[in-house]
Amino acid sequence: MFKKILKKIMIAIVSIIGVLVVIYLLFTNYYPSFGGDVSKEQQKTYQLSSNYKDGKFRNSNDVPKEMSLSETLSLVYTFFTTKVPNGRPTKDISPQHLKKVNVSNYKGDTRLIWFGHSSFLLQINGKNILIDPMFGKVPAPHPLLGSSRFNKEFPIEIDQLPVIDAVIYSHDHYDHLDYESVLKIKDKTKHFYTPLGVGVHLSAWNIPKEKITEMDWWQETALDDIRLVCTPAQHFSGRKMNNGQSTLWSSWVITTTTDNIFFSGDSGYASHFKEIGDTYGPFDLALMECGQYNEKWSDIHMMPEETAMAGVDIKAKNVMPIHWAGFKLALHEWTDPIVRVKAKAKELNLNIISPEIGQEIIVKDNVNNYTDWWKNDEHPTPHFI
Repeated sequence: MFKKILKKIMIAIVSIIGVLVVIYLLFTNYYPSFGGDVSKEQQKTYQLSSNYKDGKFRNSNDVPKEMSLSETLSLVYTFFTTKVPNGRPTKDISPQHLKKVNVSNYKGDTRLIWFGHSSFLLQINGKNILIDPMFGKVPAPHPLLGSSRFNKEFPIEIDQLPVIDAVIYSHDHYDHLDYESVLKIKDKTKHFYTPLGVGVHLSAWNIPKEKITEMDWWQETALDDIRLVCTPAQHFSGRKMNNGQSTLWSSWVITTTTDNIFFSGDSGYASHFKEIGDTYGPFDLALMECGQYNEKWSDIHMMPEETAMAGVDIKAKNVMPIHWAGFKLALHEWTDPIVRVKAKAKELNLNIISPEIGQEIIVKDNVNNYTDWWKNDEHPTPHFI
């Protein structure tokens, strides 16, 4: 009798697992948010990269560290059961707003507009460039699979953005590369620049291949009089369970005869920052990852103190912490990144700027009058510039 019951239980468990596997396969194969898959032909071309080995892209250091199944389950359980006081703002962050005409007709000094997290509009040498444009509600393949962003409103409605000369992506994670966002901007975008492999997702979303340029670390290209350099980062990639490290991740250098900007993408702290600083620095402004960290995954996401150290390594005159004030993807208070990085920067005599979402950031501005807007969740009434 006991054996029969045990057998029925085992059959039920196997059936449930089978159903879940089928649902997962159907979901990932037919739901467009997951993007594309790198073909065998593309894999052959990636073998020319020094970062590609045994069918996967690798970091210069041996990270990220592989976690066991028990460690993974434990981490997932901790993340979803731990209540973090002040884990997100008590109310939506209200951005400063931009008038459409002041964006479309902008002819002034090089400036950036922050959309929260790691997304920017860069206006430089008469060009409009979007950096990691993530305008979606949640950083996940489906709205039910993630928590909503901190700001429901944007500095400017996405459909009011002018023609975009270039979009630059750092890697293919959902909080940086978003399907719905691509749909909103693809018809007004002239060209997309990505690390190796990331273009496969854009192609799956019907972006013509001639509008996509994939680059390896240390490769350079020109957008008229603007130089774009794909530089190293220490991170990882993947949009579903079976395609991890199939595409490359990167940081970026954006430089002209008058301005030099660094965008870190996502990265752990490592020697590549000093190498980039020695090769392309000093930088007028560095947009540096600072948020969604934890000691358990510090090899792929810097702790705030390391962000400040990296700012020194790359020889930045000004550092803007990014990858915070957008989404809750870790177990720290939402203001912890900016508080800690500013404290460490003071020790290192490093200048930190902390603009509001939507506030104009002039790259060569030496005044940098930014308030501690995040304190006490007190946000100014939105106004237009």
